[in-house]
Amino acid sequence: MAISFPLSLPTVTGIRSVDFRALNAVAYSASPFTFAGQAHAYAGQMWTADITLPPMNRSTAETWIAFLLSLRGQFGTFLLGDPRGCALRGTATSCTITGVAGDNTVTAIVPNGETLLAGDYIQLGTGADATLHKVLVNYTGTGSATNLEIWPGLRVARTAVSATLANTKGVFRLSSNETAWTSGELAKYGITFAAREAI
Repeated sequence: MAISFPLSLPTVTGIRSVDFRALNAVAYSASPFTFAGQAHAYAGQMWTADITLPPMNRSTAETWIAFLLSLRGQFGTFLLGDPRGCALRGTATSCTITGVAGDNTVTAIVPNGETLLAGDYIQLGTGADATLHKVLVNYTGTGSATNLEIWPGLRVARTAVSATLANTKGVFRLSSNETAWTSGELAKYGITFAAREAI
């Protein structure tokens, strides 16, 4: 059976920890004499993550190792989300998003009185088109189109796209072409890997 990307993470174990980082392409220059500076924000915004798996025996570890090897370094992609951020903190039951590529301010339609809270994740698209976003400000729906602030900005134009509000994920790829794992003295395997958003 041919491998089809993006892959889903193996479910034989959970994830011990994920260190997410939000990268922004910003140029900043400061005077060496007055320390006055200027900043210019470019369009680049990207997720990166370091994933650490729990110690595991060989039979479990080999499932993860095969998953990582099947990615063939930075070639393949996989779906990743915040394992502790699977559920909204807000009360929204639906959310429709419209905007153009690069927008951090999008138009959202959320049922009247339902909320998205700052820090909630939303997913736009599915499969290879999935993108992971964070809500930046508390938002209360009116049932009509109103502005919503998200990060990162839209990767592509979206027109009345229904956002996924639970178990949200984006498409990532490995940050390196090298895959490594540790086999310890107590017959336990240790696996960590770094990933970056596939843009």
